[in-house]
Amino acid sequence: MAAETKQTCYEGSCVQSFQFYLEHSGEHEAIMQCVHNVLPGEFQRIGAGKSSLDVLGVGSGGGEMDSQMLTLLQSTFPAVPISADIVEGSSKLTDNFKASVAKIANLQKIPFGWHIMHSEDYEKQVKAKGDVKQFDFIHMIQMIYYVDNLAGTIKFFQSLLKNNGRLMIIIEAANSGWDTLWKTYKKDLCVDAITEYRSCGEIIACLKSLGLKYDEHTIPNSFDIAECFTPSSQLGQRLLNFLTAKDHFEQSFTPEIRAGMLDLLRNKCSTEKDGKVLFNSTLKCILVHA
Repeated sequence: MAAETKQTCYEGSCVQSFQFYLEHSGEHEAIMQCVHNVLPGEFQRIGAGKSSLDVLGVGSGGGEMDSQMLTLLQSTFPAVPISADIVEGSSKLTDNFKASVAKIANLQKIPFGWHIMHSEDYEKQVKAKGDVKQFDFIHMIQMIYYVDNLAGTIKFFQSLLKNNGRLMIIIEAANSGWDTLWKTYKKDLCVDAITEYRSCGEIIACLKSLGLKYDEHTIPNSFDIAECFTPSSQLGQRLLNFLTAKDHFEQSFTPEIRAGMLDLLRNKCSTEKDGKVLFNSTLKCILVHA
């Protein structure tokens, strides 16, 4: 089955690497701040006059974001029943999500549908069944790097939106540190789970070409990568592994490429302040209209 053979970034050792990154980058906290600023007003609009609300999470990982967004939606419409479908390629992260749901009382009232597969396999399954469930709110947080057909994926999920629905895409900002690193070293980095690096720039261009209406919000974030420049630092090596999506940064590239990446990381992807090297990991939140 395709879902088993296609590589996902977050199985095995990569799950630990991802959790390590979240602890050091502050990314989830930055996203949650945006969610709490932006979504209450969006939810009011999306849910106005509806007798039930259906949410779809695509690439939800361990569900840290989903749990907070579903709680926010419940608090906005306490009397309205909510259902949640989750599409996630990693069985390990889905298990983490299920375990967290079991501990959160308000989430136990929500019926969950679990789909352990890639978004493109979910799309094929939905199209094959012909019984298309529609949703009021669909979110894709840091997952659109992994799809093969960008326009097809956006078009499909946007087509699942109900009246007044929103598709939320959160992705690295254009010209962020990630965007600069991965596009400069595309042929060295885009070889495993991510074969084509995309940032907000590609998403906006795609939305425009599809003629879709959207709103855009900036999510400022940065984190200290000073340890990356100390060869003996285990923390630095682990950060470099995650930044390049490799198990072993040192062994994965030639000395010239490693030196070039480190120079780029320090001088083009970051700013230096008070002894810290702050990597620009600004994100964008894009809300696509139904």
